[in-house]
Amino acid sequence: MPNEPLNPGDEAAPGTPGTGEDVCRTCNGSGSIDGRECPTCGGTGVVIEGIGGG
Repeated sequence: MPNEPLNPGDEAAPGTPGTGEDVCRTCNGSGSIDGRECPTCGGTGVVIEGIGGG
């Protein structure tokens, strides 16, 4: 697993078991808000979130 920095909206590092990518709700996947990098996803348009539940 690479040592990628987490963005504020990430719940875990990429590739962590039980997680997956989801569209950033703050920027709706565009990666920017008002021409600036989205602070939640760091400009990627996606966040890493836990999946499943129970």
